[in-house]
Formats: sequence, C-alpha cells, structure tokens
Amino acid sequence: MDVLLIGGGGREHALAWKLKQSPKLGKLFIAPGNAGTRELGENIAISATDIPALIQFVQKNAIGLTIVGPDDPLALGIVDEFRKRNLRIFGPTKASAQIESSKAYAKALMKEANIPTADFETFTDYEAALAYVRRKGAPIVVKASGLALGKGVSVCATLEEAEKALNEIMVQHIHKEAGNEVVIEEFLLGQEISIHVLCDGIDFKMFPAAQDHKRALDDDQGKNTGGMGTIAPVPWVTPEMMYSIERTIVRPTLEALSFKSGPFAGMLFPGIIMTMNGPKVLEFNARFGDPETQVYMRLMKNDLLDVLNAVVDKTLGQINMEWLPMHAANIVLASGGYPDAYEKGFEITGLEEAGKMEEIVVFHAGTTQEGGIVKTAGGRVLGVSSLGSPLKSALARAYAAADKIQFQGKHMRRDIGAKSI
Repeated sequence: MDVLLIGGGGREHALAWKLKQSPKLGKLFIAPGNAGTRELGENIAISATDIPALIQFVQKNAIGLTIVGPDDPLALGIVDEFRKRNLRIFGPTKASAQIESSKAYAKALMKEANIPTADFETFTDYEAALAYVRRKGAPIVVKASGLALGKGVSVCATLEEAEKALNEIMVQHIHKEAGNEVVIEEFLLGQEISIHVLCDGIDFKMFPAAQDHKRALDDDQGKNTGGMGTIAPVPWVTPEMMYSIERTIVRPTLEALSFKSGPFAGMLFPGIIMTMNGPKVLEFNARFGDPETQVYMRLMKNDLLDVLNAVVDKTLGQINMEWLPMHAANIVLASGGYPDAYEKGFEITGLEEAGKMEEIVVFHAGTTQEGGIVKTAGGRVLGVSSLGSPLKSALARAYAAADKIQFQGKHMRRDIGAKSI
C-alpha cells in the first residue's frame, strides 16, 4: 500500500520511521517532510494545509492511505474533503477536531458531560476578560482558544503576568485569530501526563501514559513550548489511575463527541493533570502528540500500518496493542531563543555519531538539507530518542547522544524525566 503522510515535524519523522518497518508498505510520501523523512520516503513540496493539492496528489498517485500528522489540516476539514471523494484518510472530521481547534468548545463539552476539568470562563471582549482576571487574582491560567502551536497557554503566577498575557493574546494578537477568544481557568496543582487514545468510532485503545515537558527551561521555568522532551511509560502512573482516566474522562468524552459531532475516529489526546482530587483535563488534542509520538513509536510492537488501517476500516477491536517492556525517552534540541524569535540555517554536526549509539534514534523536526549538509530550519530542531530499562538508563543514553550533536544556539532541558525517577 502506498501511503501519504502529511506534516514535516518530529512526529511525522517518527511515524515515517515506524511505517517504514511494515512489510505491507509500498511507497511512502511525506508532505512536506524534513531532512530526516527524506531518508525514509519521498518528500513532496506540498504544504500540510494545501488541501486541494494534497487531494490531487493522492488521486494522481493512487495513494491507499493518507495519515494526517498536524492539527491545522484537521481544523480545516481535510478529512471531510477526502471522504467526500472516497479517499481513505486517518484523522477526525472538522466537527470532531473542534475539541482541539477551539478550547472554548472543548471546555463547554466538558461542562455539559461532567468531565473533570478546571473551573473556567470564556471571553471575546478584552475589557471583560481583564476585569475577570483582576477579580479572580493569581495564580491563574490564560489560554488562546484557537490553535497556537502549543504556545497559546500562559500559566500566570502574578496578576501582572496574567494582564500581560491577556494583552499579548487579545490586543497584540501574537497568536493571530487563535486569540480572538480566550479561556481563563483556575490554576491546578499536580503532575501533568499525556494520554493517547486510538479510536475507530466503535472501539478504542489506550496507549501507556507519557509525560511531556512543556516549559522551555529546567525546573519548569520559562515560556510554554510545543514540548521539550518526553518519557513513556510514566513509572508512577498505576493501572488504577489509568482505569480512573478511562472511566471519568475517555469514555464520557467519546460519548459526548459522538452525540455532538458523530463518532470520533482518529487519535484523541487529552493532556491531564493528576490533582489531589483525581485526574482533570487541561486540554484536548485530536491527533498524535509531538514529542509523545517519538517515544510511542519506539515502544510500539505492532505494525503501525495495520493499526491505522484498522482505525479507518473500523476494525480496531480486532487489534491487540503490544508494547516493549522498556522505557523510552526523547530529548528535544531547540534553536536559541525558542519559543520566541530564533535564527535558522545553522549546520548540524554529530548526527551520524549520535545515531550509531546503542538504542538511539534521532528524529528530525525543524531541519532541511542543502547540498548534503543538514541545517536547522525550525524552533524544535531534533528529538534524540532512546530505549532503556529502567527509565534512568534510557535518559542517560539519550543525553549522551544529545551531547554529540552540535549547532549554533542549541539548547535543551537537562531535567527531562527527573520528577519520575
């Protein structure tokens, strides 16, 4: 089966790496891809959001399955457009993807379905939002309702920080139209985990818990990013905790979505905080996480092509998900200045040396290749992934490999997984 994978980040490189291991895979195309995916398939110079061009490519090349990586094409309704033309595609419809593309929609759905989440209010008027923040005080959380590359959430320790965040989102429009509406939430205490739930509209399969590290700097300091590193499974997350998440969050969410927008088929990815009062939803995503996918693909024993075909064919109930009995870690190497302004175009060295180390796979995120030289081309540049048992071993390997790789301005967190050891 020939496959088109849409996207060009670390998540897509990890999916391509895993797909390449399937004996059932024919040609693999990645649109637009990066310097890493070009080693596994053919990069196609089509933007992830150019839906007419993607449809034309799929029809012309008789693609058997299209896999959507990023959130933007889902929010634009790529799945609906493909289905209208009887083209097989993995991902939720535009209506279902609203659970990610509109935080206001997600919070309203949770309120209706009694899904545990932080108390909140939504605003489209800046002055009303400002008055609410001043009335509530800090700490408080300010979120752009729309899609903002993982950077639209501000956890504000002081009233000044909250006022600044509101001004940036609603007045300065740093996230463009994503900030036309804001969600203001109570601050919750606890450790965050990522839950991935593969759904075909009938059955669902929960992946092991992962833990991303969103803040740019060690000790959870600095601004929110798209994610600076991940571990899975999370050692302290028990089967009882996973059952509680399934019972109080996953099942009621899928039921509520089915009632509102039809059965959810694709990847449902709630970000969850484990509070003293049990698990609560921080946000929902409607696709594979990045950088969570990088650890999941290292741990998954199943043929990924079989699994994704089962979702599209509504036969997921026949699949028995299997995982390696190990831990995986993924360390993100970022450009200097990320998540704010950063320069790109710097040569990356040490990739080959790092890639030869035991249990290491380096996933490309923001890279390009010019004349045989791999260069930086994004904020998150690479993900250095490793396997090991216990978790400490996986992390030590990942950091040893990460230190082999160099580029101007490189920075990374040194405490990925530390809370869980």
